[in-house]
Amino acid sequence: MHTLTDDDLSRQPRQLIDDARRGELALVTVDGKAVMLAVPLGKGLESAAVRVEIAARLYDAEQISLGLAARIAGLGYSDMINELGRRGIATIRLQPDELARELEAFQR
Repeated sequence: MHTLTDDDLSRQPRQLIDDARRGELALVTVDGKAVMLAVPLGKGLESAAVRVEIAARLYDAEQISLGLAARIAGLGYSDMINELGRRGIATIRLQPDELARELEAFQR
């Protein structure tokens, strides 16, 4: 995997595409923090099903938001929620203290 800083990308934007054509992953960083992972699309990876799979797995791992998952998958927000539901992936994720407050409010 090749790492590019935001300055590298500004100076050599073509590097990202060249890496992808060679089948290399590219990680883009800003101030040392990873902000983007460019994954080369091999044969079959351009299909909608693969995009949905990638989006669902990243969302389930709490790496991306629901809105970003929907954009990656090429689905509307509600369609993404439905797709995640079919996969048994929760879209409402409460912290323990939030769950207690919600249950208390529900019992009133």
